[in-house]
Amino acid sequence: MSYRFATIIGLCAIVFWAAIVGLLRQVTDSFGPILGVCLIYSLSSFILLILFKPPKLHLFPKVYLIWGSILFVAYELCLSLSLAFAQNNQQAVEVSILNYLWPSLTVLLLILTQEQKFHPLVIVGILLTLFGIIQVQVGNGEFSLNQLIQNIALNPISYALASMGAFIWAAYCTLTKKIGDGQNAIALFFCLTAVALWLKYVWMGDFQVPELHLQSFVYLAISAAAFGLGYAAWNIGILHGNIQLLTAASYFTPIISSFIAMQLLDLELSWAFWQGAALVTLGSFLCWWSTRTAS
Repeated sequence: MSYRFATIIGLCAIVFWAAIVGLLRQVTDSFGPILGVCLIYSLSSFILLILFKPPKLHLFPKVYLIWGSILFVAYELCLSLSLAFAQNNQQAVEVSILNYLWPSLTVLLLILTQEQKFHPLVIVGILLTLFGIIQVQVGNGEFSLNQLIQNIALNPISYALASMGAFIWAAYCTLTKKIGDGQNAIALFFCLTAVALWLKYVWMGDFQVPELHLQSFVYLAISAAAFGLGYAAWNIGILHGNIQLLTAASYFTPIISSFIAMQLLDLELSWAFWQGAALVTLGSFLCWWSTRTAS
């Protein structure tokens, strides 16, 4: 496989992942919050097992398997349920921006664990990311702490899950870099996430399924493929393509994701939202750039 073609495939992974917010909302609107997410992760697990084959557990460090599984499953639960429990599509897109706090937090954790040298750009990046998230949540008009609190209070569960997810994923990335030993257990982690979701679904006991249409199953299949093929394409890209370009491009996911969600969910996002998303993107990019400058 050529260097350029592998890079293009890696860039496709970013588009697949960026589409997840809009696709997941389409599925959960049809199947319900919990069942919809269960079905997505189950089908995604099946795709990943085909693409990567069942993992050979004896090749993985035990500490990584234990903590990696816990953190990955916890993150995926937080991310998917935060979007599924959003009160409307607009709120789902706003909540999703909170997830992109993780790149800045990852760099911060790497510095705290002495895996990365400190650079002043990190502070600038983190502040820009926080300002961007606040801008998205406040919307048009001047900043007001009461307005921010009231907006979050409309659906504290979704916002809390999204915030927790960002911290958990940052911890997962830091752990993977430290003790992952270069292994890829994504198929195993997805299967565990699917099992956890099905247990939650059975525990809740809400088995009522709304009237379904062909379009519901089409979105379900596309969503599962976006997850599975996204990880597969990214794996090809980082192994055989331009990893620096792919890493830099991945930090523009908030803007790409919001644009795709706007099309899929028929939304009109305000100028204030795009300003906030741009600040989050710039903040994340600066944090990443600081790691290159300080290394």
